Amino acid sequence: MSRLTGMAGEDVAVEELERRGYKILHRNWRCRLGELDIIALDGATLVFVEVKARRSSDYGFPAEFVDHRKRIRLERLARAFLTGAAGDLRDRPCRFDVVSVVIDGGRVSAVDVIVDAF
Repeated sequence: MSRLTGMAGEDVAVEELERRGYKILHRNWRCRLGELDIIALDGATLVFVEVKARRSSDYGFPAEFVDHRKRIRLERLARAFLTGAAGDLRDRPCRFDVVSVVIDGGRVSAVDVIVDAF
């Protein structure tokens, strides 16, 4: 996946999440452990969103690439975020969503939001 596909996928994911009522708090939040693609609020719930974008689904749907190792990494990153977060965010329920985006020939051909993915 090219960096442009990834950036376009994140833009599409943000649009879809906002359309669903999520409030985007951070994009590409970074710390020494890595990066969280999107941190948002869905009502009272703090949501850590992993975005997977591909140019086709020939080798599987993008969300399938969030494997066990990636999940563990995302959980560590979320804990790091919460450690430094203000109390009002730390005290909220949390979940992990995954957004799959397929960009085929420069057009978005599929967007899937998997709520509470793991």
